[in-house]
Amino acid sequence: MKFNPIKLRKTVLDMAYAGSTVHIGCAFSIIELLSVLYRSHLRYPDNDPFNKYRDYFVLSKGHGIMAQYACMHELGWLSDDDLLSYFSDGTDLKGLADSRIPGIEVTTGSLGHGFSVGVGLALGAKMRETDQKTFVLVGDGEINEGPIWEGALFSAHHDLDNFMVIVDENGFQAMGKTREIIALGSIQSKFESFGFDAITADGHDEISINKAIKDLWKVNSNKPKALIAKTVKGKGVDFMENDNSWHYTRLNQDSYQKAILSLNESIT
Repeated sequence: MKFNPIKLRKTVLDMAYAGSTVHIGCAFSIIELLSVLYRSHLRYPDNDPFNKYRDYFVLSKGHGIMAQYACMHELGWLSDDDLLSYFSDGTDLKGLADSRIPGIEVTTGSLGHGFSVGVGLALGAKMRETDQKTFVLVGDGEINEGPIWEGALFSAHHDLDNFMVIVDENGFQAMGKTREIIALGSIQSKFESFGFDAITADGHDEISINKAIKDLWKVNSNKPKALIAKTVKGKGVDFMENDNSWHYTRLNQDSYQKAILSLNESIT
């Protein structure tokens, strides 16, 4: 099966170890979300990331990029050598989303801005009267940023029913728990109050994710859509789960081997 979450996590670990890089935990929390999107929802005619009729995916939480690179590798857009040279001198693959890479729509990393660019992509598709859809994935800490809510107001005002935001609600941001830094309350209720159709789902249950996305598109309204995904930071490796130190911790030989073992044990 393409986009198998365990295989994708193994790819992320290989990249992080090869490049001695950070942001493992925040890549792991979005693996199933990207698996479902790339397997069942994002349309790339002829498997062409430049096709003018493609759907758009914007990883607004650009520091989760290793998860997207792993999916792009499954599509054949990145080679084994590309992944193993991740973050090395001279590589094109950096630690944040970079639109110079085919398949990456928007350069992100300055949090809050990818959302609004995605809104613009959706508006353009609506003005062209195509059936293209735009998906934007944001972090729950990221929605502390004001541009998120400006973009939300704009998308509802312009009836962008071809736009879906997916919130990775893993409960953490770089410096701590989201509820302790800026409490968010009910994220679903917030987006509904901004004029969105919204659903909350288990962000690691692929069946639930797929159903939630389908159900949102089926809603007979002109509203933009919001999927609030309840996730676990570091999901898939037991000693990384809900341990925010893995936002910035690098793998060494011992922790890499232990992480691989933990992944393998999750198969049985």
